Amino acid sequence: MLDVHRLRVFRSVVASGSVQAAAANLGYTPSAVSQHLTALQRETGLTLLARAGRGLRPTAAGHALAAEADRVLARLGEAESLIADLRSGRTGALSIAYFASVGAAWMPLVVRRITTDLPGVRIDLKLCEHIPDSREERADVQVVVGATGFDPGSGFTAHHVFDDPYVAVLPAGHRFADRVEVDLADLADERWVDNDFARGWCRANLIEACTAAGFSPAFRVEAHDYPTALAFVGAGIGLTVLPALGAAKLPDGVTCVRLVRPTPIRSIYVVVHDAVEHTPAVQTAVAALREAAGEAGR
Repeated sequence: MLDVHRLRVFRSVVASGSVQAAAANLGYTPSAVSQHLTALQRETGLTLLARAGRGLRPTAAGHALAAEADRVLARLGEAESLIADLRSGRTGALSIAYFASVGAAWMPLVVRRITTDLPGVRIDLKLCEHIPDSREERADVQVVVGATGFDPGSGFTAHHVFDDPYVAVLPAGHRFADRVEVDLADLADERWVDNDFARGWCRANLIEACTAAGFSPAFRVEAHDYPTALAFVGAGIGLTVLPALGAAKLPDGVTCVRLVRPTPIRSIYVVVHDAVEHTPAVQTAVAALREAAGEAGR
């Protein structure tokens, strides 16, 4: 069995480039570092390092072992953090995944609520625009967009929290800029800026609404995200249509107008892993997300 401590020393040598530098970083003597390297190479039966001038460089086998050591040491670090949490009575970690437009709009409030109510909880945030196929890759809590009644998969429960209507974002001076609302069909002949390069559910929802209004939008520019699309609108290139949460912070020189007849709407859900649904951290997170959604609605 490999000695984990020797792996740490070996990884330090690879990162530092020499025994002397690794010894200085670790607080060891060069002799102690050399002894650990010799023992590791004896254990593995491999030549892991070769001379390179005054330093050392990893061999092909050394590169492979260093990469694997990174993974092993990372997992060991996670286990050590868990043990520290359990020993000190902290309530552990909570992973939350969310999509881009709720990041700035909701997540600061959510994180503040969790860290205030449960200061011992470690929060792992992940930007994720889709639900991972693998159960192991899924977060404890994930904010997602989905069709009404969508199935989050076995072992997970979806809670509807918000309906987000789409708005038209127009450059200042546009003929519709002073209106409170505009019919979607009235935008049929406008120059459109696309804001969903991934062609995701939100874009499909918009296209379906345009079809119901009797037209297909003519996209003149394809942007990868909402902020870029809004910048194009501000430059007078065209208009963009996006969910209201994406238009929460508009740049200068643009305005948003409600869409009617029809009003495209995306439904936002919080998907919770059933195994942790009743933990204080998850319950606090879901309550905070509902609170953020309520603020958005108001």
